[in-house]
Amino acid sequence: MLSPRRLTPLNLGLCALLYAGFGSAATVLPELSISASEAQDDDPRVKDVTTATRTSTPARYVPQAIDTVKTSNVLDYGINSIGEALSGIPNVSSTADTRFDSLRIRGFDASNDFYLDGIRDDSQYVRDLHNIERIEVLKGPAAVLYGRGSQGGIINRVSKMPQFGRQSSIQAQGGSEDLRSLYADLSADPSDTLSLRLNMGNEDKNSFRDHVSGNRQLFAPSMSWQITPDLNWLVQYEYNRYNRTPDRGIPSINGRPADVSRGTTYGGQNDFIDDKVQNLRSRLSYELSDNWQLRHTLGVFKLDSQFENTYLTGYDPKINKVNRQSWQQDMTTRNIFNNLEIEGGFDTFGLEHRLLTGLELGSQRRDPKLYKAASVPPVDVYNPDRSLRPTGPMVISSDNHTEVESQGLYVQDQLRLNDQWQVLAGLRYDRFNVETTNHLKPLIPSEERTSHSTSPRLGVVWTPLQNHSFYASWTKTFSPVGGGLIGITPGAAGNTNDLSPELTKQKEIGVKSDWLDDRLSTTLAVYELELYNRRTKDPDDPTITLLSGLQRSRGIELTASGKLGGNWYMRGGVGVQDATVVKDNNGLEGKRINGVAKHNGSLFITWKPEMGWYAETGLTLVGQRYADNQNTVILPGYGRWDALAGYREKDWDVSGALTNLTDRYYYASATSAAQIMPGEPRSLVMTGTYKF
Repeated sequence: MLSPRRLTPLNLGLCALLYAGFGSAATVLPELSISASEAQDDDPRVKDVTTATRTSTPARYVPQAIDTVKTSNVLDYGINSIGEALSGIPNVSSTADTRFDSLRIRGFDASNDFYLDGIRDDSQYVRDLHNIERIEVLKGPAAVLYGRGSQGGIINRVSKMPQFGRQSSIQAQGGSEDLRSLYADLSADPSDTLSLRLNMGNEDKNSFRDHVSGNRQLFAPSMSWQITPDLNWLVQYEYNRYNRTPDRGIPSINGRPADVSRGTTYGGQNDFIDDKVQNLRSRLSYELSDNWQLRHTLGVFKLDSQFENTYLTGYDPKINKVNRQSWQQDMTTRNIFNNLEIEGGFDTFGLEHRLLTGLELGSQRRDPKLYKAASVPPVDVYNPDRSLRPTGPMVISSDNHTEVESQGLYVQDQLRLNDQWQVLAGLRYDRFNVETTNHLKPLIPSEERTSHSTSPRLGVVWTPLQNHSFYASWTKTFSPVGGGLIGITPGAAGNTNDLSPELTKQKEIGVKSDWLDDRLSTTLAVYELELYNRRTKDPDDPTITLLSGLQRSRGIELTASGKLGGNWYMRGGVGVQDATVVKDNNGLEGKRINGVAKHNGSLFITWKPEMGWYAETGLTLVGQRYADNQNTVILPGYGRWDALAGYREKDWDVSGALTNLTDRYYYASATSAAQIMPGEPRSLVMTGTYKF
């Protein structure tokens, strides 16, 4: 059994060299070359995507819905979280608070389906967007390329990479709630074969929530080295630290969020969360011939997380107070993902193939140590006293060590039959092994479980007209025991550790079109997504878990983005979905999935000449949701109106952005009926950028 080791920047660099020279490889997507002119393109579209196929493929020929958000479109509003950045994306819902990122895609939890440049990034922390070029959301199961999870889809962040000839820039922001940030994006080309890039910066921000603040730090160097005409080495390192006050929201009273002021918080005076993240990615790409490429990639991830967190467990009407618990945690996580891929094209009997074959090896370690306060005084719901401290000592609650070893072998063929018909077919085999040791109960041996699964995918694209592609697809994924927030419970009662994986399948049809001389792109998708052997307790014996439950989501989505004409652009979409528990033994049958609205969407209109004044305005709409799976607490729907105006010249840009112009009091998300997050009030962000 391997013991966890502390990874310093020097150790990470040595790991990269060792694995690049001798290792087996990491799950990373092929690089998209982005020229300096493309980086400044005001078109909100990304025409070629990589998340859906792990190859550079025109979005029109991907037989699944995929939404892309350029971070440049959200950072100017002061948005630096994935949940806010994806607000308004059809059928994507945020269920996050300040503890970690959490999303639902098409009604299914995607909290463990985050990726960075295609590398699994399933740890619990809040991600920074300043080193990210764009976010791609692939909707529907993606196990054929990425393995376990991905029931509703995956979220892949594509990082900023070295680009020959790219300008450097410095950006400063200031605004409401004492926002102060300074970031530098520096580029240099020491030679014709070596390109360097460094993103670094610091952000301080208080909150409209009382006694809540945070500080972010970023240091992200990267290097692209064309070692020979056929061999390229890309190395990226990223250090993030986010030290902040935890905020778990407000409670519900009588089926509604408590009628308290926006700023009311219920935490303790000494609460904090301190996450330190190190992430290193290395990729060697070798051109075997004009049509074939061999990629050898590695990802090494380390998270050190400490917190003291006082949070709400519910409102007690007998005493008119809010009950609380207090926890402390010291956790380390270490992930190593390796991937070896070969991609190439060939013809057989007049048919054109684009073949991708890959071997993925994963090794994950997670060591959480939790302490719980014996008793925490409740506080008044309307006038909470944050000085009330836990009584009695903090007692250790759990101390586990989990190891996961995973292997996946996959093959994908993008087959072009003729000018009208294309087929995408793929198959993956996975082996997943999890072992957890409970250090508090040495008499109970560690437990180990191994799962096996095969994940297929089939899609067809028909292009009867030059600008319109109709598609249909069928995909399947699996979620093994211990594969979400990795770990199992040694000695658990009943059959909890012995269950087969949950399985999810999706059927989707749609049409992707280009309009206005290829300036505007739309996607219309209709889908049915089912988790058809959902875990549910035996009504006669609660220690027994059955695979007889069914959760289903049916919906329709329409997105549009591009250039309307002249200097006018648009981006937006609307989604309608019905995400419910169809079969269940625990009282949830017929209930809607918590945090999921039946309809949501957004529309942003931008006027942006090449130089001079520019402006943008947009509306985000989210329908009514439930805060809990029992559907006892309603979160009202809301509309938020945002606007931005600025002025730019060749080397500089100044803008001002207002969010929530009407100062609407709304609820952004909820993790339970006792923890509901109010949305931000009207706020102003001023941004200045200088390029050189």
